[in-house]
Amino acid sequence: MLVRLLYVSRAVQDDAPAAIDAILSTSRAHNLNQGITGILCYGGGIFLQAIEGGREAVNRLYSVIVKDARHTDVVLLRYEEISERRFGGWTMGQVNLAKVNASIVLKYSERPVFDPYQVSGTVSQALLDELMATASIIGRA
Repeated sequence: MLVRLLYVSRAVQDDAPAAIDAILSTSRAHNLNQGITGILCYGGGIFLQAIEGGREAVNRLYSVIVKDARHTDVVLLRYEEISERRFGGWTMGQVNLAKVNASIVLKYSERPVFDPYQVSGTVSQALLDELMATASIIGRA
């Protein structure tokens, strides 16, 4: 059974690019073998990540993510059974939210800086869908 999990967290260190590179490198190396796909968004010290795959694999990965010392304030925004993947083309795609057109962000947020802590999981998922539709996701693997 396929599931999609969406969570938000805060970067512990100011050197987010180093943490992002490490997360993406690890994800891309291990996710394919586990049947995991997804997307990692970052900006303003905040990570927003969607992961998809088999229920057991996603649950195992999320338990590792929650314990990861590179971030804090991990909040589960959405967890759902799915009939198909939205991010199947990415072992872990990436989006720098600071580089996304402000008009896209304003569509889903009160301010031009997206804060997943201030919106519902449904709104965060809608933003990810829009980013996919506008080809803002990079790192196809």
